[in-house]
Amino acid sequence: MIARQTVQTSPIVPLLTVFMLVVTPRPSSAATASYDPLSLSNGSPVSHSDFTVRDDSRKRDIPIRVYLPATTNPAPVALFSHGLGGTRENSPYLGEHWAARGYVGVFLQHPGSDDSVWRDSPMSEWMTAMKKAASGPNLVLRVKDVPAVLNQLEEWNKQAGHPLRGRMDLTRVGMSGHSFGAITTQAVSGQSFGRGGTVFTDARIDAAVAFSPSSPSVGDPASAFGSVKIPWMLMTGTKDNSIIVDTTVESRLNVYPHLAPGGKYELVLYNAEHSAFIDRALPGDREARNPNHHRAILALTTAFWDAYLKSNTAALAWLQGAGPRSVLEDKDRWQWK
Repeated sequence: MIARQTVQTSPIVPLLTVFMLVVTPRPSSAATASYDPLSLSNGSPVSHSDFTVRDDSRKRDIPIRVYLPATTNPAPVALFSHGLGGTRENSPYLGEHWAARGYVGVFLQHPGSDDSVWRDSPMSEWMTAMKKAASGPNLVLRVKDVPAVLNQLEEWNKQAGHPLRGRMDLTRVGMSGHSFGAITTQAVSGQSFGRGGTVFTDARIDAAVAFSPSSPSVGDPASAFGSVKIPWMLMTGTKDNSIIVDTTVESRLNVYPHLAPGGKYELVLYNAEHSAFIDRALPGDREARNPNHHRAILALTTAFWDAYLKSNTAALAWLQGAGPRSVLEDKDRWQWK
């Protein structure tokens, strides 16, 4: 069911960067030298449309924003889950760039942990409301939103006359999210929860990017992340603390060591706070925003999607070679296994 649809079109200005690579495995030297995850052709115009997914089983409406590439050929899908108090309108810099690079970006909004938490309350009550919304029940609601949206996308992809008909290749799906959205991403992409090892994994997800991830407060991280089978990319910062739920940088860094080798990556941006990965400031920010952070995030996530959703060997070589250092600053940390 479509509750609302709006369309906007915007050109994306190309970012010009040239990368020199020495990597293994090696595609042809010409392909390797020419790979650039920031390059966009002819302005790469993209559009976005808003829809609402109805999950009848839970009597729940899930707003989504869909970023579409200019081409009408079926494209891989990259989902995004916002952080606590956010909306589907957050982080358009990701959706626009991914769409310009040939992906359908689907940005979810999770009722109960979206902007409704604070929107109609006095500012003095925001912190209390946000802490209350950062709950286990809301995480379960979020986690169940993901398969509900994927199910509806599959229907719309086949539905005659629907604006999304034939636009998505749902055999190639990436999942991503920031903060509470990162936990949502971790949950549907292989993490187990609690001492009983509850699993919410959706087998349709092929790769995942977690912005500001976190390790579990209950249970053993080795057990929680030992069941992750798909490629993961983790991104955090040296000052990526959360004042809402007291999540520390140490918790965020305690995910990567417990992931099994095989397409696992970690970026730690120097001086990056919790808001560095989104497009707006957050309470408690102290550092000036570094424009290179978004540039690095776009380059690395795009190369990751290209490698694991498009099987692009040049992108994989870029990720596992000299490519990342070409977009990072000296004090940024990067590793993979």
